[in-house]
Amino acid sequence: MEHNLQTGLASLEAIIVILLFLIFLLYPLAAALTSLRYKAWPLHRYFLWSLGIFCVAAVFTGPLADIAHDDFTGHMWTHLLLGMLAPLLLLLAMPITLLLRSLPISAARKVSSILKSWPFRLLSNPITALILNIGGLYILYMTGLYELTHWSQIAYALIHLHVFLAGYLFTASIIYIDVTSHRLGYLFRSIVLIVSLAAHKILSKLIYAYPPEGVPREKAEAGGMIMYYGGDFIELAIIVIFCWQWYKATAPRKSEMAEEV
Repeated sequence: MEHNLQTGLASLEAIIVILLFLIFLLYPLAAALTSLRYKAWPLHRYFLWSLGIFCVAAVFTGPLADIAHDDFTGHMWTHLLLGMLAPLLLLLAMPITLLLRSLPISAARKVSSILKSWPFRLLSNPITALILNIGGLYILYMTGLYELTHWSQIAYALIHLHVFLAGYLFTASIIYIDVTSHRLGYLFRSIVLIVSLAAHKILSKLIYAYPPEGVPREKAEAGGMIMYYGGDFIELAIIVIFCWQWYKATAPRKSEMAEEV
């Protein structure tokens, strides 16, 4: 049974890698074609997109992916890549904006109306995104769900998909880089961000003190430390971007300063 599971996971991961490769190619193709009609797509977004796709691919193929199957510390590194770093990099590449300018006007309007619909507005609310993101991680590590990923292909696929989408959704709900259905205030988003940071730290300590089912204590302690300290760098990047946006939105403009003088 275990051999069949490993074979199934290998097939699933191969499909994911192929899809990632196609998505990786579509982005620069769309950017290049739309640059012929509109303003040139910035080169740094090509790099951010490529790096984000690479982070996702590293979770499913390569040495880190192999380690993550049997080692909780390796799994925790993939958690940071899939749920935190990749969403940030891909968001900074502004894929929704690129999609909208790649579509015909009628199709772009339909996509925009979908993004403005109440289900998407609800999902993109920072509180909803916080619950899906951090709440999902608590359920994963504080129940037997993590152990289930070693025995069920469906659970493995759905949990990894959720980790990525929830991470992307939360990041997009805090820092408004790409197209968004609505914009909430900086103070409100800062409070949600602080709660998220605290909840993430608490979860890492709980993992350290109470290992998930099937995880040896020494591995849980190492994994908890990776989550605690490894997440700091990505969280710091989000904080810096958020504070810079807040500063730009509230700092007096040069014209206003000149009038005061």
